[in-house]
Amino acid sequence: MNEPQLRVGIMYEPKISFTLNGIYILQQNGKEYTGKQSASYVNDKIAFDGLVNEELVFYPKFYEEGSFDLFDVTIGIKFHWERKEDQRFKGALHFICEDEKLTAMNVLSLEDYLISVISSEMSATSSMELLKAHAIISRSWLIAQVIKGAELQKSESNYQSIVETDEQYIRWYDREDHVNFDVCADDHCQRYQGITKQSTKLVVDAIDATRGLVLTSEGKVCDARFSKCCGGVAETFENVWEPENHKYLQAVIDNPKAPAGYDLNLKDEDVAEKWIRTSPEAFCNTTDKEILSQVLNDYDQETMDFYRWEVSYTQGEISELIERKTGKEFGQILNLIPVERGESGRLIKLKIVGKKRSLVIGKELEIRKVLSESHLYSSEFVVERVGEENGIPAKFILIGAGWGHGVGLCQIGAAVMGAKGYKYDEILLHYFRGAELEKRY
Repeated sequence: MNEPQLRVGIMYEPKISFTLNGIYILQQNGKEYTGKQSASYVNDKIAFDGLVNEELVFYPKFYEEGSFDLFDVTIGIKFHWERKEDQRFKGALHFICEDEKLTAMNVLSLEDYLISVISSEMSATSSMELLKAHAIISRSWLIAQVIKGAELQKSESNYQSIVETDEQYIRWYDREDHVNFDVCADDHCQRYQGITKQSTKLVVDAIDATRGLVLTSEGKVCDARFSKCCGGVAETFENVWEPENHKYLQAVIDNPKAPAGYDLNLKDEDVAEKWIRTSPEAFCNTTDKEILSQVLNDYDQETMDFYRWEVSYTQGEISELIERKTGKEFGQILNLIPVERGESGRLIKLKIVGKKRSLVIGKELEIRKVLSESHLYSSEFVVERVGEENGIPAKFILIGAGWGHGVGLCQIGAAVMGAKGYKYDEILLHYFRGAELEKRY
């Protein structure tokens, strides 16, 4: 197989300003452009320099020398640290129309993309073993998504990610969001900020040392997921996304051995409650700022409660939030009842009981979206009702564990493993049990 070229969705606006650094050629008219430019959405077409086209493709005359800047790119979409920043990219700039806006895409080689992803997802000063491990899972995940996208396009059946009845609303978020490009640039896929964040020789060396190397299982490239902090146990794939079992994405205790004094049947409510309310030993149970700074960029370090956390809402706050997020009128919220937990203790289904109606919601990201202005850190939490009067609590406290979906590699856990002297292959095979390393190009 040859090194793939990728299409990465960067931003979505009615008008996009950009600067071409170096000479770029517009495929639609063969003309050369450089410097400041702008393109606008007009009636399902793109207006640029007197042209009106369905798409525009600017490619650098000299690939290694060319770059382009996009202004006011939103990063951390719908997360607590959402903000805008200017970003710079290598490769080609491709505009299309989607949902009455322009979509700006970056087209570049997979290995160049990885250099940015490793620097965007983590600190470029991380240990070499951690960087190598992350290069391999990022490469594997990406190739798996490209293959999956191609298979879905060929398939006759529609990709379904919502199951809805009067009693329940179950949804997972994955491939259905992106049909016109391979991956997006935000945390929904892998955080990608072009060459804005300074990379280091260490990152480039980690990419070069693992070039073409992927995780495989039964001959197929692994859909290698990762999240910030598993909370002590990694979750299975099918409890977060579509109901498909992957042998290499199973529950993993993030520790050399099971922590003493704990039952690990975290599907059980009493067992899960003890686990979440305490702080068992795990690779990702660390407050070491030097290790955390390897994985977390500045804005991720704005909060440090990754392993265990707490959020509280007044009755007025939670009833208004749930109504706004679901679009359904519950009235005052009487209870939040765990219905089903996964292997890590994450809630797969949660019953919201209101004065006017009840509804079971899932999967984990839907729960996190409904119970937060952006996203709860995870769906692994227990609920305390405070100040109950006539069956109506004055306040709800959510006590939780972990940050993210918890499937696959735990970034903070992997950083600790690297600091403890584990090699990249040992880190990978700790989280992806039974997988193999294979060079594909």
